[in-house]
Amino acid sequence: MIEYRVLKKEGFTEKVGELVSMLDHARAVTLEEVEALSQEELDYLPDDRSNSIGALLLHIAAIEYVHQVISFENRDLTEEEFGEWGPALELGDRARKTVRNQPISYYVNALAKVRERTYALLKEKHDEWLYEENKWPNDVAYNNYYLWFHVLEDEISHRGQMRIIKRNIRSFH
Repeated sequence: MIEYRVLKKEGFTEKVGELVSMLDHARAVTLEEVEALSQEELDYLPDDRSNSIGALLLHIAAIEYVHQVISFENRDLTEEEFGEWGPALELGDRARKTVRNQPISYYVNALAKVRERTYALLKEKHDEWLYEENKWPNDVAYNNYYLWFHVLEDEISHRGQMRIIKRNIRSFH
């Protein structure tokens, strides 16, 4: 069931729990949007420059993984991690060629595995951690709260793309 309230979550500090509540809501809506899609629908490309719904789902998992690395480990991806997540992270040609031929369970499992680790790591954090600042290489400041807001923003944005692709599928079939 989708929760339509931002609530405190047991096992988390107040603000971290509210963030978890928002992450839960965004994910529940995304999963509801794609749960009945076939492999053909997940792989559908509206044109030769678009991304498939499957690639967008794996991209959402990749973005969350990258933000785990940045916010919890204070580092960037290793070459090995980039090898695993690169196509989904960057999307485009590589993703069109490699992120395909998988059932919905593949994408749902990837999303769930990354999210499980996010929640385990967030349980160890306090509200003050959300406000801890760092700087990008270009000297622009950011905090952990922003990073996790961006995870939400990215998922919600790509869900909109998925809805457009679904409309295209239905109008062409």
